[in-house]
Amino acid sequence: MLARLRTNPMDALVALATAVVVELEIVLGGEPGAGAASLVAGLAISVPLAWRRLVPLEVVLVYAVVGPLQGLLGGELFSGDPPLAGALAAGVVAFYSLAAYAPDRRATAGLLAGVAGMWAGVFASDAVDVQSFVFSAGLIGLAPWLAGRATRARRLRSEALERERDQRARAAASEERQRIARELHDVVAHGVVLMVLQAQGARRILDHDRDRAREALEAIEETGQTALAEIRRSLGVLRDDSAPAELAPQRSLDDLGALVDEMREVGLQVDLRVRGPRRELRDGIDRSAYRIVQEALTNTIKHAGLVPTHVTVSYEPDSLVLEVADEGGGATGDGAGAGQGLAGMRERVRLHGGELDAHPVAGRGFVVRARIPVAA
Repeated sequence: MLARLRTNPMDALVALATAVVVELEIVLGGEPGAGAASLVAGLAISVPLAWRRLVPLEVVLVYAVVGPLQGLLGGELFSGDPPLAGALAAGVVAFYSLAAYAPDRRATAGLLAGVAGMWAGVFASDAVDVQSFVFSAGLIGLAPWLAGRATRARRLRSEALERERDQRARAAASEERQRIARELHDVVAHGVVLMVLQAQGARRILDHDRDRAREALEAIEETGQTALAEIRRSLGVLRDDSAPAELAPQRSLDDLGALVDEMREVGLQVDLRVRGPRRELRDGIDRSAYRIVQEALTNTIKHAGLVPTHVTVSYEPDSLVLEVADEGGGATGDGAGAGQGLAGMRERVRLHGGELDAHPVAGRGFVVRARIPVAA
């Protein structure tokens, strides 16, 4: 509780300065009413300003109660002609702080209570000047209160914008992490599958064909280096800004020929067909399309084996259609670890507003078909 009421140093200075001004006005004014009631009342309305941000309603309520009490005791804070400037300044600060830092209902209640207290103070002092008091109440209570509400509205709007920016930044960071996770999954799964197949081939021919076994081992080394380079590239954005990231152009549909050749080298019977004239695509669509085909071929090797597989890329007027169809046993690819591959493909397609259909064809293998809308 005490920690919560720890005052702001600037607010403490405001309270101290206001108290000094009020007390000096009372002492140096030399008026008959400048007695103990006025001196105590001056401290009572100025010292609470040190907590004007923490408990703004309470500060105004103290101001409202002190007014009539000091008037009944013969005080001259509000009944002088003119009223003491320090007392009026304390009211301005109190009402402004109430509007700037209190919620709506508390701010409105404090305004009404504060003005009522000022009225009671004037009537209690037997020096009623309604016209001058209405003018003073508007300057001391209502005008600062309205200024405080405007300040609060601007502050809340600024905080809302800041929260929105933070939310967008967090969403962007989350999306980037998901993108990197997809890239790593595709790269690692593809590289590991190829290296396993190449290692199996090398083991089978090691005893009777060392030259071909050496070629297979070299292929394993090359595949591993390629996968490692792609992993470094995918993680490059996570490096410290001051460290040079090893970034290279990400693979796109232009690299499908190399991908198909790579698959043929490990024994997958792949044919590639391109329908329609080649079109320029947005980088995101181009890269995602390559990864979808790569993941579909990797799943084919994992779940159907080295079977005849057909890759078709169709450039339609308003969309890009990718199809990977194998002639395996129709495995769904939902086994251990495969669901992540299909989920990653669906997420890539959905990211660009497209649709993905993956299903077995009775007796004729498994088909993955993606349709991604593209700008005309």
